[in-house]
Amino acid sequence: MPYPPPPEPYGTPYELAPAEEIVERTHPRIRVVRTINALIHLVCAVFALVLAVHIVLVLGGANSANGFARLISEWSSGVSLGLRNLFTPDSEGLRTFLNDGLAAVLWLIIGAILTDVITRIGAPGPRRVWYRRSYR
Repeated sequence: MPYPPPPEPYGTPYELAPAEEIVERTHPRIRVVRTINALIHLVCAVFALVLAVHIVLVLGGANSANGFARLISEWSSGVSLGLRNLFTPDSEGLRTFLNDGLAAVLWLIIGAILTDVITRIGAPGPRRVWYRRSYR
């Protein structure tokens, strides 16, 4: 014989409240700063990647008459920041590694510094409150 269900001690069961949707909008300036920073990161990363591919092609002994190798060589000379003849060892591979490698690292550093400065200037933040003590 099954037992009857126990009576509800408090009357009607608890009903869930209708769900509320809370939308937190980001400040428009934050979106602009994020977009600008993303573009700067993209451009600097592409420049560093072109320099890295040029290093790999030179160290691998790629055919300089090939269209792709020529394109990468021209692009890398355009984004090398004037560092093509900074180091002049006898080996072409080492020379390319040092000069283009330094330029690639500098592009990444430039991108990081630019995005940090833009974020500090452009992003709204909490207002600073300066307290001044007066001794009377």
